[in-house]
Amino acid sequence: MTEQVSAHKDPVVIAFANEVLDGFSDVCRSLRYATFLTDDGFEVASIAGDEKQNRRVASMASSMQALGDAVAKDLRIGGAEYIIIAAETGYVIQMRVPEHAMVLAAHFDAAETVGKALSVVRLAASNMRTLVRDKAA
Repeated sequence: MTEQVSAHKDPVVIAFANEVLDGFSDVCRSLRYATFLTDDGFEVASIAGDEKQNRRVASMASSMQALGDAVAKDLRIGGAEYIIIAAETGYVIQMRVPEHAMVLAAHFDAAETVGKALSVVRLAASNMRTLVRDKAA
């Protein structure tokens, strides 16, 4: 039986995450920051931010995802598909990568519509799922 390497330590998964993030920033100019993180709070890859901020955001986003999942479970409404944090000058959307223990957290400036931002986050999370799934096959 082979031991599965955690996403934040797997060079292939890290390369996939960087590839998706590079394409993500090309599609949406209002993107200010994005990170893929593991469910247990480790950064897989990020664009923008410094090393310290990337670690902090990954840790906090992981906790928020767990809280969102707990609220959804307690209310018996299913899993938390995504979380939106709205602020004066922009917002953060975070979404679980389907079928994987990873989350994408992305910060957009206020110039972007929530609909477009949600759409590109969904596309990036789906692209990551496809790349990781195909790696495993």
